[in-house]
Amino acid sequence: MFRTVRISLTVLSLLATPAFTRAQTAQAKDTPAAKTSSTKKAASTEANALAEQRRITALSLLTALADEAKGFQDQALRARVQARAADALWESEQDRARAFFQSAWSAAEEADAETARRTAEDIRKQQQTSGSVAIRTPPSIRNEVLRLVSKRDRALGEEFLKRIEESRERDAAALSALNRDPWMAQPSQAQRLQLATQLLQDGDVERSLQYADPALTSVNVDTMNFLSALREKNAAEADKRYSMMLQMATADPASDANTISGLSSYAFTPFLYVAFSKDGGSSQMARRGPTPPPNLPAPLRKAFFDTAAQILLRPVPPPDQDTSSSGRAGKFLILKRLIPLFEQYAPDRVAELRTQMAALSPDVPEGYRTGDNRAVTRGIVPDDANSSDPMQRMQERLDKAKDSGDRDSIYADMASALAGAGDERARQLVDKIEDTDLRHQTQAYVDFQFLNNAIQKKDAQETVRLARSGELTHIQRVWGLTQAAHFLMKTERARAAELLEEAATEARRIDGSAPERPRAFVAITSGFLEAEPTRAWEMIAETIKAANAAEGFTGDDSRMTAMLRFKEGVVMNTYNATDFDLLGIFRALAKADLYRAIDLAKSFTGEASRANATLAIARAVLEEKQK
Repeated sequence: MFRTVRISLTVLSLLATPAFTRAQTAQAKDTPAAKTSSTKKAASTEANALAEQRRITALSLLTALADEAKGFQDQALRARVQARAADALWESEQDRARAFFQSAWSAAEEADAETARRTAEDIRKQQQTSGSVAIRTPPSIRNEVLRLVSKRDRALGEEFLKRIEESRERDAAALSALNRDPWMAQPSQAQRLQLATQLLQDGDVERSLQYADPALTSVNVDTMNFLSALREKNAAEADKRYSMMLQMATADPASDANTISGLSSYAFTPFLYVAFSKDGGSSQMARRGPTPPPNLPAPLRKAFFDTAAQILLRPVPPPDQDTSSSGRAGKFLILKRLIPLFEQYAPDRVAELRTQMAALSPDVPEGYRTGDNRAVTRGIVPDDANSSDPMQRMQERLDKAKDSGDRDSIYADMASALAGAGDERARQLVDKIEDTDLRHQTQAYVDFQFLNNAIQKKDAQETVRLARSGELTHIQRVWGLTQAAHFLMKTERARAAELLEEAATEARRIDGSAPERPRAFVAITSGFLEAEPTRAWEMIAETIKAANAAEGFTGDDSRMTAMLRFKEGVVMNTYNATDFDLLGIFRALAKADLYRAIDLAKSFTGEASRANATLAIARAVLEEKQK
């Protein structure tokens, strides 16, 4: 273009020299700074045009995906895709986004209903086969949709919330026949509190309370954890609601020892909830690591002990008429757990409580009555006191064991506890377990705990050692190797790349139809994006191939779960592993080469993986525009 202009000026000069002279004079006035400014302006205009084109492409992707999702058979996927697309579209096309939100909600209601049926059946089966229950709580799809809607359209959010309220009675009726564990909230109640907790984490306390208040009607792990989380944001509001729950518990004739154990969570063991069953078994739910007790106002602490004493000292009905969730054995253990607190804060009630314990004692198995029980002391006795001589306490339990099954259970329980604390003696206890299957399960659980401890400490050398030598699954080894690679990325990039290649070799050992195989390749590709971007483009092809061969892969599951089940209970831990999620790698690929990333997303044959990759691409582009 510029060459043509110069030729034109030369022709003009033959016809009119004075005019050319004037043009030369005008051009002579253009300084280098002016030319630079003109170049920058042109470059800026071109960049804006390209950015706008990327934005239009992203919006087109979202609209097409949301329309496609209407035909998805998986209602949960349909709801998620439409809601996330609507959220991303909101700033540009509110009417269309609102319609997608409505469609997403209808799908979410169907998805949650089906999940509730499956969860209830799973609970029944576990209770029938083992007497204990350990489940990974399924996510509430309605809560996911509602969280996005509530940020965009308050009126629509209130409409959806009303529908949840209307379903609460139906949910309660569906579960009334189940022998639910004391810590379980009703499904609709749990959904409300999950949403409220998410809003709390987002910093919207006022909106959080609007959703939470209708659900703060009973004592369970969800209500207590929400109040503990609220207290970290607004202590006055949390204490006010806790005081109301104390009053409700006092007035409710159905309140029992587990009610008080639950209420003690807020006052003394935040985010740790302990309940006991009629046979003396326990349920321990910890949403965090050890958390110091709050500094409650003296009147509120006194109100707790008054409520606790009043309920715990209620007359004990005959065994055949006891309908409480704790039964006699559970109530005995709860008294044993709480009396140290009474001795410190309400010593005038201790004598009465000990009399109550004595009355219950004949109905409590000797092992529970006199033995050491970690559920009784957890969170109440300081950790340093609990860990002063764990092996001696374990021996006291072993001395009372009736058979090898009891001993194996004690070894497994203590090994899991020691492994969580990073104590190498856990491995010695594993070797003492006689039952081959339980020994293998405990060894796997212990090794994974040690691997997680090393990852939390960002100890690359130890993480690699454990990933190679531990009794781990292939996906767990991949997690360890890819995490170690991240730790070494800045200081030893070549070494990090070697570990990623080793992880790829491990991933190829996973069965081709297992969803863990593509999850492993996602994590490896994520690492190569930082270590060797060219290698990442090569690896993504293998990732997609693995995803298309594995039924059930969604690209939207970033959790690692470890569980150990033994005679006395169940231990389950869940860890966040975001590198297994398609979101991260497709955001990065979209920034590097948008249209190539789009083509790759289209090559997924699974609806869920294709949708999640496409959403990641579109969001990455729209967020660029916002910035």
